[in-house]
Amino acid sequence: MADCLEEFPTTTAITQPYSSKVSVAIYMDVHVPLAITRGLRRRGIDVLTAQEDGTGELSDPELLDRVAQLNRILFTRDRDFLAETVRRLRAHEKFPTVIYAHQFEASIGQCINDLEIIAQAATLEETWNQLVFLPLNHMET
Repeated sequence: MADCLEEFPTTTAITQPYSSKVSVAIYMDVHVPLAITRGLRRRGIDVLTAQEDGTGELSDPELLDRVAQLNRILFTRDRDFLAETVRRLRAHEKFPTVIYAHQFEASIGQCINDLEIIAQAATLEETWNQLVFLPLNHMET
């Protein structure tokens, strides 16, 4: 067993500093609490709200089209938004990924943690035609 370990170096040099670069930007609809937006921004996540974008009065289909134009994923806590998402899924229409969290099933902290994971792990190519529910199922350690 010891002979096997000799094949591997005991230390690893870090050649590049840790980067918090986020590959996917998030768009928050009007139903997302400001605490989630602020929490994500404190972690370096690129977040744009519907209020900041001036789209607070758009219909769900129009808002989803706007999010697609901006190459972002959409986070919502609006159950009614699921109808438009499912309609597009069934019609095989391209749409940006929609992430949904019911207000009683995912806490603000869970939403922040899970959205950070998604933003850091996903690529733009992976952010189309998906409906994701929070909280994510984390493995127990």
